[in-house]
Amino acid sequence: MSFFPSNSQIQTQNADSRFQATVLVGAPSFPDAIAWSDENLIAVASGHLVTILNPAALPFGPRGLITIKNSQPFPIGVIDRQDLFSNCMLPTILSRDQEPCVRSISWSPVGLAPNAGCLLAVCTTQGFVKLYRSPYCDFCAEWIEVANVSAKLYDYLVSINFGEVRASSSKQQDVNEHEIEPEIDYDPSKQKSSNKIVRASKSKVKPAKEIPVDSTLPLITADQYASRTAMLTSLVVTWSPMLHSPSKICSVPQDGSSMSLLAVGAKSGKVSVWRIPVPECYSVDQSRVPATVALIGILQAHNSWITAIGWALLDSDSSNPKVLLATASTDGSVRIWLGNNEKLLKSSEPSDTSFSLMKEVASDAAPVFVLSVIVPTKSPEKIHLAVGKGSGSLELWICNMSSQKFDKIGTYDAHGQTVTGLAWAFDGQSLYSCSQDNVIRCWILSGSSLCEVPIPSNTPRLRNSTDLPEEFVSCFGLAVSPGNLVIAWVRNTDVEQLNPMYEARTQKAIVEFFWTGGQQVDVFSNNSVHFDTEAIPGFSEELVYWESNFQWSLKQYEMQDKHLVGWDIVTALLAFNHSKPEFVEQVLIKWLSISYLGSHVGIPAETVLLNVSRSCSKVTSRQLHLLNIICRRVILSEMKADEINSKLLNLKGVHGAEKEKQSLWINLLLNSEKELRERLVGFTFSALLSQMPASAPDSPSRNWFPVGLAQMEQWIELNHDHVHSQLKVLASEVGKRDRRFGSSKCIAAEMCSYCLASVPFESPEVAFCSGKGHKLVRCSISMEICPTTPTWFCTCCHRRASKLAPATLFTTPGLPLNFNSLTASPLLEVSFKPLCPFCGILLQRLQPDFLLSASPT
Repeated sequence: MSFFPSNSQIQTQNADSRFQATVLVGAPSFPDAIAWSDENLIAVASGHLVTILNPAALPFGPRGLITIKNSQPFPIGVIDRQDLFSNCMLPTILSRDQEPCVRSISWSPVGLAPNAGCLLAVCTTQGFVKLYRSPYCDFCAEWIEVANVSAKLYDYLVSINFGEVRASSSKQQDVNEHEIEPEIDYDPSKQKSSNKIVRASKSKVKPAKEIPVDSTLPLITADQYASRTAMLTSLVVTWSPMLHSPSKICSVPQDGSSMSLLAVGAKSGKVSVWRIPVPECYSVDQSRVPATVALIGILQAHNSWITAIGWALLDSDSSNPKVLLATASTDGSVRIWLGNNEKLLKSSEPSDTSFSLMKEVASDAAPVFVLSVIVPTKSPEKIHLAVGKGSGSLELWICNMSSQKFDKIGTYDAHGQTVTGLAWAFDGQSLYSCSQDNVIRCWILSGSSLCEVPIPSNTPRLRNSTDLPEEFVSCFGLAVSPGNLVIAWVRNTDVEQLNPMYEARTQKAIVEFFWTGGQQVDVFSNNSVHFDTEAIPGFSEELVYWESNFQWSLKQYEMQDKHLVGWDIVTALLAFNHSKPEFVEQVLIKWLSISYLGSHVGIPAETVLLNVSRSCSKVTSRQLHLLNIICRRVILSEMKADEINSKLLNLKGVHGAEKEKQSLWINLLLNSEKELRERLVGFTFSALLSQMPASAPDSPSRNWFPVGLAQMEQWIELNHDHVHSQLKVLASEVGKRDRRFGSSKCIAAEMCSYCLASVPFESPEVAFCSGKGHKLVRCSISMEICPTTPTWFCTCCHRRASKLAPATLFTTPGLPLNFNSLTASPLLEVSFKPLCPFCGILLQRLQPDFLLSASPT
């Protein structure tokens, strides 16, 4: 099928449609130049820089940077001067690239960085791959290198002599006037020049006298040099989803039992697979040890350059999930490999049998530049594979892994130039593509057919971007937000149309953000929509799609295995709330009716809020977390977090029915957080009564130790008339235990960190010392006074934590709730990631305003 861009299609992608944008000082040069992390950070490969953005702080917010510096090639050997002009050496001797730039980037899953965030893998045009973390404790914009993957690969290849058969007899090879050590070439399209290599304008090499005469490098053939160079020259990097050991699939992962795999494709056609486990413990005040990176396999995937890699995880909820790897090459082939789970998870030595070939899919010889793989939640036995080629064509495959059937949906002449980006959205029903022809398209997959639909253009606006350029020449990648309601792409500007003194230097590319919430995707067809769309000018049809996609996105976050990042949901609801608050109210009331009350009937908003408020104990902890985020960040966004935490709420300026409704939302939030606090206290008391903890509070083990018992007992006393009866019984048994073992609450008497005066317990949020009245913050988990050292911070509710909550808190189902049954294991485990007990989002270190930090909500 052929699709040619029309003027109307291109018009929908201009500045009038985007809701925000930001400029870059460097221009991307390779496909997939933009990536969106699970903690809501965006990385853009822009020339010699990787620019890290927070979409919630654009366009003028702080940025993170990774500066790519020139690196020395690995010493792989020297060749005879006469071999310089061999065919295999031509890419090396014609090298002209003066400065390296970024070729490929990929975010890891959440939890691999020392602060529980994401690691960023970066591959350069020189072929080097390194891993970076955020400078959360370094107070700088430059991200910190934690591992040099290429150096580890070099060490391994040297140890096996690059897979070559060693000569039976070796003789000392001295470097003389006929021998030379070329520099490694990494990109034939952008070649490097070298003072040791033949120059483009001269057909002679540098005099031999300038080559070190004491070189100990071995003399190798030109073919050996080219082969070794290809092995070490990486082209693309991609992280796998998080994997867990079989014994931990249905429980909470411990240190060493959870990991991600990093696939690195090279010029040689080989893919090296690296295993990176989660850290033993997380910290906000130090970087701990560098990331543990282990080479577990090298796969000869193709006979030409590896250009794209994708991962898929099937049956992720089972005890033996299937790991799939999709690889693509410049020869036009795409191969799907099945991983050997045991070797991937436990192997201590590299193996070439970690993957077995399942299927090769290829229809023509056009090189493949991008691919995108997704496993739909509704069809966990299938994978959707989209392939973008240098010819501009787009291929779509649906693979049924249970029947080993691979169906080609079709080949589409989607673009006039190379496809540079592909991204699935809405559980594999929507596909976005972009190309160097500067066109972005949206496709809808319905059954076994793919059709193009327009990208929504009439959407809620956030901020103006009128000062940015509107003339572009190419698009080099796109990425979808975690909630699927926003898409971002990066486009190079037409610098010839800009002022050469300023704009042409500082605005070489632009990252644009577009809403996809109004996309025509039938992902919630089982629920009818009841809106008076005609009463909302300009949104008549798209409003229906917005409501459907809101419901779908909220439903996805109710699942415990999905990392909670609601920025796009919150931002879209806030945008609508300014222009059409009644629409936001109807969306949220319907969501509460379906997910919390199990009703589809149109119940009045006041009744729904009252019923949900009374039913907080019957819903899961994840639902309570999501509810708290929506209440704080959308409905009560005008109120300060500290005012809500201290219950010092001010409703001035709100009157009548609006004030009453606002009060209902506030009451709902307070009841939800009270329920979560009671669950936390209940787990603490039950854990103390059910076992004698083997771990000390400061033990590095992931076993959870009950802390803050005295404070929790006092909190029960202060709220005795308002807590669950089961909690009162537990508190009574803890009191009996204290008396039996001779312990007393006085042993936990707290002192002020500044004047050493005593600190009475009056609130679980803050405390005031009895001396000079210093205000002290309490830990949101233990209720103890937080130390003056850096602590975990929640960007949603602004609470702090010096301890981590038990993992059971975040997986708690609704009633009937039995604390004893939930703490029956010999030892409770600390939460796999540092999560806020009230919002469920990833905790982090509070950063100054001028430094980049993630904003999950």
